[in-house]
Amino acid sequence: MKESQIAGVLTPVLAQFGLELEAVEIIPAGKRRLLRVVVDGDGPQGTGPLLDDIADASKAASTALDQTDLTGAAPYTLEVTSRGVSRPLELPRHWRRNTGRLVAVQLSEGDAITGRIVSSGEDGVRIDVDGETREVRFADVDRALVQIELNRPKAARSKEEEG
Repeated sequence: MKESQIAGVLTPVLAQFGLELEAVEIIPAGKRRLLRVVVDGDGPQGTGPLLDDIADASKAASTALDQTDLTGAAPYTLEVTSRGVSRPLELPRHWRRNTGRLVAVQLSEGDAITGRIVSSGEDGVRIDVDGETREVRFADVDRALVQIELNRPKAARSKEEEG
């Protein structure tokens, strides 16, 4: 089983559900293998795919894989999952889909900032850091992670709900 070959089969299948293939991971698990497929997409509100989208895509991905010999004879478990908040923001679309969320950014110059994503474009992002908007170029970001908020501000929640 090779990630690149599996990606070639799954990319068009996932596109039918408005999803993009983010990663393919093959993890040995005893006599079996775990085939983890990470997907992303805009979803109806532009903030990521819905669980139903992922469930439907998972069934179609399983069927597509069963019609090939890429998985070999050894048993495997297919897991189709969204990016989740633990994966770093790496592409402009990741930033766009997380507008309104709190993010911790490690800059390549060594500074670290934490703020709320105001907007993003193809080359950079605008982040509200303690009431002051800061422009950050993606080229200057080493790592950025969405921060989990148990009590998100109402304004941030409302913006996503309006989407």
